[in-house]
Amino acid sequence: MQSADQEVLNQVKHWLDSGQKCWLATVVATYGSSPRPEGSLMACNLEQQVVGSLSGGCVEDDLKEKLTRGELAESKPQFFRYGESEEEAEQLGLPCGGHLDIVVEPLETDADTTNAFAQIVNCLESRNLAVRRVDLTSGWMEVVRTTSYTPFRYDHESTLIEQTYGPRYQLFIIGTGMVSEYVATFAQTLDYQVTIIDPREERLRDFSVIGVIKVCDMPDDVLRARANDSQSAIVALSHDPRIDDMGLLGAFDTEAFYIGAMGSERTSAKRRERLIELEVGQDQLDRLHAPIGIPIGSKTPPEIAISVVAQITSIRNTFQIRSPASKRLAASTVTANVG
Repeated sequence: MQSADQEVLNQVKHWLDSGQKCWLATVVATYGSSPRPEGSLMACNLEQQVVGSLSGGCVEDDLKEKLTRGELAESKPQFFRYGESEEEAEQLGLPCGGHLDIVVEPLETDADTTNAFAQIVNCLESRNLAVRRVDLTSGWMEVVRTTSYTPFRYDHESTLIEQTYGPRYQLFIIGTGMVSEYVATFAQTLDYQVTIIDPREERLRDFSVIGVIKVCDMPDDVLRARANDSQSAIVALSHDPRIDDMGLLGAFDTEAFYIGAMGSERTSAKRRERLIELEVGQDQLDRLHAPIGIPIGSKTPPEIAISVVAQITSIRNTFQIRSPASKRLAASTVTANVG
């Protein structure tokens, strides 16, 4: 399974590689309630094949008709607004009083454009970040490999878009096992870069989820070194108190926005007693979600994993998580003129 953005960008690359012109549409602003956030992507080709979503309503059908009839973004990027009137908003399934601003870019099959999207897809496949900047006036586009996520930015006056693709958040899982496998799988579909930590080499070797980073070590030092930012979530799932407790001691020293540990009410109470004996303060214990997950009556490993990932997502979306300053790697820049 892939994230929505990765599915769109992979399809764009496939179309360009096969010599098919296509369009890339990006949500740049929303007003009122919106089912899709800023930065959401949709792509369409001349055959009216569509991948991705802008609204979840009728916008996609209307947009592909306009594109293939040559009414919009025929030769250069174009700004377009849906929902100018209440009648149009109702017709297109937009919320009352809401409208949707999009930018549509025509993508030709020249080498520069094809290479730019190949660079993006390569970064996504290696769980790295890429930032794409577009000047809508000139059609100039730049793709730069980067080391940290920056929020989506659109400046209507300067007609500039800057968008980072790739894993925005990190999830660190302490311990292998079936629940860990499901948590890792679900988290990757939500664009988390997943790291699994387990000092038991044979258990780590048998962990079968593709795309995760495996670290064979005690978790406390690993977490202090790699998870010390507000974009990280940490879950202890090993079932071994020696491993989980050590990991939690390291987790409390980080700025992770979420720390959780699996176990029943009784197990969680005993864990808190042990942590207090290890001189963990109440303010640190208050950060611990244990029992882990939201209460959905989960019994099976996939159900437990769903409840865990749902809780992490809820907390991530509730609090404003500051992104670190972006650091670019200029040597990995690809530029193109797509106008």
